Order: sequence, then C-alpha cells, then structure tokens
Amino acid sequence: MNNLKNKFTLALTTLGCDKNRVDSEMLLHQFQKHGFVLVDDHSKADVIVVNTCAFLESARKEAIDTILELSQFRQTGSLKTLVVAGCLSQQFGEEVFPLMTEADVVVGINEYKNIAQIVLDALKTQSRVLKVSPCTKEIFFDDRILTTPKHYAYLKIADGCNNFCSYCLIPYIRGRNRSTPIEQLIDQATKLLAQGVSELILVAQDTTKYGVDLYGKPKLVELLQELSKLDLKRIRLLYCYPELVDDMLLHEIENNPKICKYVDIPLQHICDKILKSMNRKTNKQSIISLFDKIASLSQKVAVRTTFICGFPGETEKTFEEVVDFLKKYKLENVGAFAYSKEEGTLAYKMKGHLLKRDKEKFVKRLYKVQNQIVKENNLNYVGKIFECVIDEQIDQNTYVARSQYQAPEIDSVVYVTSLEKLEIGGYYNVKICSIYDDYDLVGEIA
Repeated sequence: MNNLKNKFTLALTTLGCDKNRVDSEMLLHQFQKHGFVLVDDHSKADVIVVNTCAFLESARKEAIDTILELSQFRQTGSLKTLVVAGCLSQQFGEEVFPLMTEADVVVGINEYKNIAQIVLDALKTQSRVLKVSPCTKEIFFDDRILTTPKHYAYLKIADGCNNFCSYCLIPYIRGRNRSTPIEQLIDQATKLLAQGVSELILVAQDTTKYGVDLYGKPKLVELLQELSKLDLKRIRLLYCYPELVDDMLLHEIENNPKICKYVDIPLQHICDKILKSMNRKTNKQSIISLFDKIASLSQKVAVRTTFICGFPGETEKTFEEVVDFLKKYKLENVGAFAYSKEEGTLAYKMKGHLLKRDKEKFVKRLYKVQNQIVKENNLNYVGKIFECVIDEQIDQNTYVARSQYQAPEIDSVVYVTSLEKLEIGGYYNVKICSIYDDYDLVGEIA
C-alpha cells in the first residue's frame, strides 16, 4: 500500500441533506489520511466519490444522473475509479451494482471506516467491488475536512431513526436511532472551534431523540448546555420533532444566549386523520399548544417547518387545515413538498393516492399562502437592527449575511452593502432597509 500513497487524486460530490455533508467531510479526512490528494476539479481526479441520497425517487434519479455525468471523465479527464457511497448504495447497492457498470466501487454506510482501503484495493486490482452490509450500532466518526465556509459547520449528533413515519425510507436505509456520546461531540466541536467555526448547526434525523439509546432518556438539553461552555457564538437547532419539544427545551432556547432563537420543527401536516396515517407521534391539538407556547416566549423564536402535500387521503378540507395553521402562526420559513410514493413504506400500499398534478397543485397553493406571509413578516423587519454574520462577498460592496433567524442554504438572506471591507465570518449590526424580491432582505451596517 505504501507505494500507492500520495499517488491518487480524489474529488467528492455530495447529494442530499446536511447530514450527508457531515459524512462526506469525514470521508474526505479518511481519504487524506490514506494519502489521497484532494482536488476540487473533477476532471483532474483519479477517483471520484459520489455520496448519494435515496430518500425520494427524485433524489435517486438525481444520484443516477450525477453518476452517469461524472463517469464521462474517463474519456475527458483522469478518472480511474468511480465510487458510489451513501443512501443509494446502502438501500439499493445490490440492484445498482450489476446494472450501473459505470460505478467501480459501490460501498454502504456501514463500510465508511474502511472506505479508503477498499478504494485503494480496487485501484490496485483494477476490479469492481460491492461492499454493503446492514447498519449496526457503530457510528462512523472521524475528524473532518470542512466543505462549508469556515465560520459555520454542521454537527451530526445521531444517525438513523426510530419513528417509522409511513412515508419514509430512512429507518430502513440508516437503521435505528444511534446517538454519538456527548464527550465525542464536545471533542469534535472543540476541533471545529479551533478551525474558526463560530456557529454550530445541530442535525440528526430527529435531534429531540438524542441520547435515548445511550442514556435511557433524551439528552438534547444537556448536550446544548455542554456545547454552550465552548467559546461559540451560535448554536442552531434543526429537525426537532414536535412531540419532544418540551418546556425544558423551550426554556433552554429562550434563555441560553448562545442558542439561536430559531428552531426547525418538521410537522408534515396538521389534520389528525392525515397525521395518524403518516404514523406521526403527535396530533393537531398538541401542535397548536406547542406553537402557542412558542408564541408566548419572552423572546421571538423563529420556526422553520415542512409540510407534505397530497398524502393519500388528502382533500380540500384537510389541506385547508394546513392553510389555516399557517395564516394563524405566520411562520418565517416553510417548505412544502409533494408526497412521493416510495416502495417499501407503509404508505405505498394505502388507498387514496392522488395524481401527480393534484399533489403539485396543493404545493403551489401552499407556497402562494406562505409567500404572502413572508412578505408581511419582512415588512415588519424593515427599520430594525439585527446582529448578522457575513457568509460571503458577492461584489465590491455587497455581502450575503444572516441573522440568528436564518439558517444557511435553506432560508432567506440579508444583502448588506458596505463601503468598508467586511470580514467573512464576522458579526455586524445590520439595519434592515428594504425587501428584495419579496423573500430576502436588504440592509446596511448600522
């Protein structure tokens, strides 16, 4: 193996969610440890790794299209070995391997700790390799090479899921919920802090279940308290399931100055009938009670959520329950998605599936309602001052920034103009001056 070290160049493409991104960053470190030279230009890579998503049919199509596109670098670039990793490999690897001969190595999630050696062996023998096994209790954990701007990073606190929502493949792909011990997360956060990270974004399939498997009860609040002892500026929470957003967690969000007054709570629906069919662990009244509590907190807490439109059994009446909820609570950030019929899920065999065009109509109507809400919310921000972090510079005097109420990549941004040079990753007080294209904001240094 020694004569292979430092010989091969490697590029990596990540598809799907921010949890996948964290895996990719750890994979990059694995490959670097084994002597691979990391490059951004795929045409100059001997090895290309595609970390795939398979959550929805559209994600699987994107993964296959990306694999086919990148395989062209055999003719136009330096490509010797194309590696397919991630959820597509884990769930469908045995199907993909004989059909998609463009892929030289198909490797599942459970093999990540050995992926660099697997690829080296494939390069040495010039053979195709399939390595997929069921997800175990062991979690792949390593140092990382950040692919985000240096001032923020995602911290994946758990993998897998126990919820078994009737529309979702994740428990079958990623296995049961498995939490990373607090001391390991603190160690990783400390290392990220040393690299210049000031904002940590906590992610898992269900962050509110953190610690149940290790400690016998949820430990998210305790984790937040331990992370807050570090010299971080911001800690942001994503993917908190509504049934476990309790008074203790809300108190921590409200009173801990390091936690962003922002929480992502995926609801998926409001109607009790649909929630039950989805096998969600909550109901309309408990959701309303939770959002009333959030609205009554002493500090404004911005909520992001997602809704599935056109689930089997969806009607005008059930859809209007979601619309009424949005109009009442006027949430800052909402994602709407057409239900995707996924073989292997309980919902696949349900009665009452809608036509694609009808599902898409519901999505469009929901966004039309939400866009008006965003416009009204944004008008209330004009004239106010927020502390914002600078994410990037887009021209000589214009920067992209975010307040604590905005998560990177998924929410709106603040375009900041400044004649003086601003530091990327720096925090500045920004006065909101106007609205850009209804969704984003425009501001200036206060």
